[in-house]
Amino acid sequence: MNDRLARSAGWLRRRAENIAAAMLAVMFFAFLIQILFRYVLNWPAGWASELSTIMWIWLVLWGAAFVVREHDEIRFDIFYGAARPRTRRFMMMAIATAIVTLYTVSLPAVWDYVTFMKVQRTAYLRIRYDWLYSIYVIFAVAIIARYSWLGWTSLRGRDPGRSEAEGGREA
Repeated sequence: MNDRLARSAGWLRRRAENIAAAMLAVMFFAFLIQILFRYVLNWPAGWASELSTIMWIWLVLWGAAFVVREHDEIRFDIFYGAARPRTRRFMMMAIATAIVTLYTVSLPAVWDYVTFMKVQRTAYLRIRYDWLYSIYVIFAVAIIARYSWLGWTSLRGRDPGRSEAEGGREA
């Protein structure tokens, strides 16, 4: 069962990476089209600029929610890396508790704001802002789930600073 869950999680991670790569490709081609239209053809290309901006927002939040692994995240490593495994566990539990609490408390207001934004649309592509900013709700829920899991595994004795290959348990 655990092996099956790990395979499924790996498959989902690869699909999230594929989606992020597709967003990056769309952003890149929109940028190239913008250059072509503006400087070669002397045509307006506001839609390409808007598409690049939308893809950037989605790419950053999608990547942070589903692609970036825990050991890839930026930390104050001067303290975290120098700490012993037990101290890192307590640091992770404190950080996870704070992040889960803050995101959970803010989630209803975020939901209200995003759903309120259905009254506006983007200038060129006419995309409703609630659709555009829905990625933040997805991001917030993913971060709540991720840090709930990290806090729980730290509480159970797993050192978040060690990889699965190293065993992940305190010595």
